[in-house]
Amino acid sequence: MSNLPSEPEFEQAYKELASTLENSTLFDKHPEYKKALEVAAIPERIIQFRVTWENDKGEVQANRGFRVQYNSALGPYKGGLRFHPSVNLSILKFLGFEQIFKNALTGLSMGGGKGGADFDPKGKSDNEIRKFCVAFMRELSKHIGADTDVPAGDIGVSPREIGWMFGAYRSIQNKWEGVLTGKGGNWGGSLIRPEATGYGLVYYVQHMIQYASGGKESFQGKRVAISGSGNVAQYAALKAIELGATVISLSDSKGALIATDEEGITPELVNYIADLKVKRKQLSELAESAEYKQKFKYIPDARPWIHVEKVDVALPSATQNEVSGEEAQKLIELGAKFIAEGSNMGCTQDAIDVFEKARKEKKGESIWYAPGKAANAGGVAVSGLEMAQNSQRLKWSSEEVDEKLKGIMKACFENCLSTAKEYVPVKDGEFPSLVAGGNIAGFMKVAAAMRDQGDWW
Repeated sequence: MSNLPSEPEFEQAYKELASTLENSTLFDKHPEYKKALEVAAIPERIIQFRVTWENDKGEVQANRGFRVQYNSALGPYKGGLRFHPSVNLSILKFLGFEQIFKNALTGLSMGGGKGGADFDPKGKSDNEIRKFCVAFMRELSKHIGADTDVPAGDIGVSPREIGWMFGAYRSIQNKWEGVLTGKGGNWGGSLIRPEATGYGLVYYVQHMIQYASGGKESFQGKRVAISGSGNVAQYAALKAIELGATVISLSDSKGALIATDEEGITPELVNYIADLKVKRKQLSELAESAEYKQKFKYIPDARPWIHVEKVDVALPSATQNEVSGEEAQKLIELGAKFIAEGSNMGCTQDAIDVFEKARKEKKGESIWYAPGKAANAGGVAVSGLEMAQNSQRLKWSSEEVDEKLKGIMKACFENCLSTAKEYVPVKDGEFPSLVAGGNIAGFMKVAAAMRDQGDWW
């Protein structure tokens, strides 16, 4: 890869996976898998295109659109579309690479991909965003389809934007098919899809807590620190509260909101915050209001990890690299026993090293870390369930989808756990490495399918 331009986000994701595989017994038992890693690191296809659209002043605007179709060994390419000015190939390759193995861990028939554009929806009118979505789909529609590539939403792409793009695809291709997930509930969308990543995250951690405590503990009575205030953070908070936890923090791009009373963040407050987000307002407005200023403090330009007084569970749910090595150490000092990523690559490599070192040294008393490719797989799992419903022209109830989600997250946890035990030796009393288990289990499933189909030999 030395002849390629620097791609720091992708290189970080690749090294994290490669180092895990190299430090396990996988390559000793299956040396042929080294070649599979070399092949899997290269996307099957990268599509880059121009998107021209007209703003409200009648001026032509131009943006770059992308779709990284990374791996289709297990099924159609599957992964979100991100509209944000920071979007570039390195970020999309990192997200697409992670998506391959995350999708594999769901047990569903989905490959991995990612896409988007360097378009910034902030400051744009609804009409401008709609025009951009239609222009973007005009080109993307040539490369996707229900059995080829099924994108979803991501940062900057809400169900509203999915609707506009779906309508454009239907008009251009003259057919209705499940080409996008995250659709509206009355035109092909699945129930529980908006909640799925946050709910799935909490279900996964629930299994971690039960395993670590021998079935004696649950979320009941736990203090949970969450970063972010978008979809994942909101529904993780609501599910944790439902299971008896106290949520003590949320955050946004401008700072952290910390609860200062014993009640913490309530379901009513989460709904209030969701309304603020829709109106594109900051959490600081809540902390400064007369009703809440005695119950919360807002710390500008900060993440919550070093500002909470005591914490049992940490759920980074905002963006990549949001827990540093120093913050990881502080979380351990504050008593955190479980950390699981609601965001993709939420912890830096330094933070992961701190957590894994503590896992080995403190054994059963240590913090236990779960990577995003396993812990936040609930979202794409329900996207896969939406694809299944579309293919059958059926619609399942909320209870049916939620039960299937619980089953998927349970199987995902058990897969990570058993694979870690098999390929990463542990000492007595030491928790198995879920990051190693997730990486190895996802990689092995994809690599085996690629070999069966002749992608490597």
